[in-house]
Formats: sequence, structure tokens, C-alpha cells
Amino acid sequence: MQETSQHTLINRQNAPLGGGSSVAILMSLYNGVPYLQQQLNSLLHQTHSDWILYWRDDGSTDTSLTIMHQFAQQVGKERCVEVMPRNGEHLGVTASYATLLAHTPPTLSVAFCDQDDVWFPDKLERGLRALATVPESTPALYCTRQTLTDKNLRPTGLSPKLPDTTGFLPAMTQNIATGCTLMLSPAACALLRKAMPAPTFLLHDWWAYLMVSGAGGRILTDNQPSLFYRQHEKNAVGARSQFLHRALAALKRGPTAFMNIFRANTLYLLNRQNLLTPDAVNALRLLRKAQTPGWRGALSRVSLMHRLKQLRRHKKLEQLVFRVWFLLG
Repeated sequence: MQETSQHTLINRQNAPLGGGSSVAILMSLYNGVPYLQQQLNSLLHQTHSDWILYWRDDGSTDTSLTIMHQFAQQVGKERCVEVMPRNGEHLGVTASYATLLAHTPPTLSVAFCDQDDVWFPDKLERGLRALATVPESTPALYCTRQTLTDKNLRPTGLSPKLPDTTGFLPAMTQNIATGCTLMLSPAACALLRKAMPAPTFLLHDWWAYLMVSGAGGRILTDNQPSLFYRQHEKNAVGARSQFLHRALAALKRGPTAFMNIFRANTLYLLNRQNLLTPDAVNALRLLRKAQTPGWRGALSRVSLMHRLKQLRRHKKLEQLVFRVWFLLG
């Protein structure tokens, strides 16, 4: 089974932006006081100024809400909209962003926003320019590399280079779309709303990457960084610039955690197969069958590694690790 690539490497200079494009910025807030104001300041310096910030507090115990209310006074409450006012409930990252997405106007593109990063001034402009190259009816996801920094915004390196080609089967093996860089077209947002509830075992960025690629949408990657990705002790996930560090972290986690997520992803997507392409559904059924225990499942996995050529990670050593973990089941 051959998978058609759904990737587009961005040519920023030749793509029209489109007049009057508006974007919803979604921010889930949780004890963000140390870095929140710098992120909000970076929103004010966007070259594309037609945006609305939708935010919700996920149970903060610091004074983050005071900063947000001051920001709302500065830009106007119509541009800084609180979703589901604070009740102390902590939903977690994915559920919080899904809640924000559910309350976003259907005509707007969406940009996910972390509370502790700093956006480059052209971040929204570049993302909207990329999304404008895709037909309105086609779900599209745009993502970029990041400039990694320490907690004081001193650069420490770049996130891994994004692949030249990707699609649904590579998305099943790893996530290359970092949430703080993600922008989604209105069609992609509509797709995710239909797929709700969001999975509890997966972060919102991988969920979006799987759904958009599985539905035959477009994955638009940009290897020019779009933000300072601050690394500190309270990162929800964080990133590592060096392959060795990333590889050692993966080995430390071991195959069990990954394969549990792999199986959960398969079941979640099969339960939403009406939203996916026939090729994606067929691949998921084969993967589900190959996840049976015993020697028959092992033989099925060996066969699938040859049959589903695109079921692979983008780096050779990462692919080797994936093959071993997948074959072990």
C-alpha cells in the first residue's frame, strides 16, 4: 500500500496572504506569571494585527488572571476573550485547548499559543500566508521549527529540522508538529470539532496532526523558526535540540509507553473513521489486526513493515528504534 504525500514545504515569498484574514489565538493558562507578560507583548508586535485572543484559565493559583485582565483592558475585551470563566477546574493541556477550540468562531483560522514563549513578529503573517495556498474546503495544518532558549530567552539551538515529506502513516509513528507553532485552517478546525472529544492520552498537537493527515488534509511545514521556545523546569513537554539527548530520552521511556499510545491512537481513529480517507481507514484496520498478541501478531507486524512502506519515522536511527518497538509489540 503506497501512501500519497500530503506535505508542502512552504515557499513564503510566492504565496499570497489574502486580504482581511483573521485568526483566533488560543491560550490555555496555568500559573504563567513568570513569563506570561513577555508572550502577550509579542502578540502586540505581530505584523498581522487582525487577531482575537481566546483564553481560559486551567486552575491557576498565582496571579495570572490579573495579568490577563489587565491585557484585556489594554487591547479591549472584544480582542481578549475569556472562555468559560474560572471555576478552579484543571482539565489538562489537551482538554483545555479542545474547550477553547469548541468556542472559536467557525470562520477563523486558529493559532495555538503557549503562555511562556515569545513569538517572532511575522509568525501569524507567515502562517496565514501558508494556509492561504490551500483550498478552503481542504483541512490544513501549518507548523515550524523553533529557536530553543533557556528560561532567560538565551538561544541554545534549534529544534529538529522538519521533514520534506510526511503524511498519515508517519504521523502514526511520531509527532513532528509542535503545538506552540501550529496554525489550523477553518476546515481543519471544523474537522477537529467533529472528532471531539479530544483524546485524553495525547497532546493537542499530535491529535491535530493525526486527524488532518488522516482526513487527506495538507501538512505545511516551515523550517524557518517562528518563535523563541523557552525551556524551563515547568514546561508541559519541552524540547531537546540534540539528537543524542532525544534518543536517550526515548530509550529511557521504553517501548511500552509508546506502544500503548500507538494502540490507543489506532482505536481512537478507527472510532472516527467516517472522518478519514479510505486509505487511512484501511491502514488502521491492518494495524489493529497486527496488534494481536502471540506469534500471529508478530508475523503480521513483520509483514506490515514491508507492506506499509510509509509507516516510518523520518530519521534513520529513530526509524530503527521504532521498528524494534513495533515488532516487539
